[in-house]
Amino acid sequence: MPNVLPPVEFACVYGSSLHPSNHDKTIMTDYILGVSDPKQWHSENLKLNKHHYASWMVHLGGESLITGVADRIGVGVHFNPFVTWNGKLFKYGVVRMHDLLQDVQYWEKFYLCGRLQKPVHIVVDNLDVSSTNSVNLRAAVSAALLLLPSEFTEADLYAKVCSLSYTGDIRMLFAEDKSKVKKIVTGQFDLFHLMYKPFLEEYEAKKLLRLSSTAKNQIHVSQDCDLSVACSLVSALPSSIRSQISMKEEIRETGRVIPDTKVSTREAAANCLQRILRQRVMVSSARQAISGFLAVGGVNATRYLAKKVNKAWKSWS
Repeated sequence: MPNVLPPVEFACVYGSSLHPSNHDKTIMTDYILGVSDPKQWHSENLKLNKHHYASWMVHLGGESLITGVADRIGVGVHFNPFVTWNGKLFKYGVVRMHDLLQDVQYWEKFYLCGRLQKPVHIVVDNLDVSSTNSVNLRAAVSAALLLLPSEFTEADLYAKVCSLSYTGDIRMLFAEDKSKVKKIVTGQFDLFHLMYKPFLEEYEAKKLLRLSSTAKNQIHVSQDCDLSVACSLVSALPSSIRSQISMKEEIRETGRVIPDTKVSTREAAANCLQRILRQRVMVSSARQAISGFLAVGGVNATRYLAKKVNKAWKSWS
């Protein structure tokens, strides 16, 4: 798909099309495209693809209509759904590279960082995104561990990581499969394992957790739930999250930044983290829904929502 679009600095495929067991040829393949200047990119895209609605809206309305809506109301991603190419359906979201990196590193809106905490297929690699996402994955593991009990399985860990970006998502109320997280983890378990095994081994070496094999050749995880371990996990979270969990950074005489915490219990830190993520995801999902409706037009938005609601309804019935 990127071959028929203007050049991008980063591109990845995400979503259900990555499931190894998914053989549905009618499913829409989802892309995230990172570009330096979305307005210029959309203008160039019109020369190649005159029927792409969001690019027309950027061209006609400029900053006041699309980019302004996305920046002030949405999360900075302009989606073009139901794009047909080579007999297949695609949806691509265009984002400014700066906005992508900011969210992946700092969890400002907890939208794109959540996408990259789950398996993706990199089509156009970018060194900045790769290095920044490594920090994102370590933070995701830390957040999941803080929210999990003392004993759990590898699958439980991936389910908790996956659920971080769905906690508070308004789409989960009516437009998403109720078993979405379970299906993602089951369908992409091996990909999750490849992504997170280095961080599990790192945390085992730091004695933050213990790993053992189960009869089904999965990893069983044990972790200490005392306050010192909780502080170590919180210290791996983005600074904006740490500050809201009453974290502070003290510079000692050596010049080193030492993480410290005012949190009295692990449970308090976990509850605070859950509230923060729920609020960020709720706000971002609501804003993206509104800006997405404006960006792709009423017909496409209604068509896309109807498809999501139909899929969700089947999972509930």
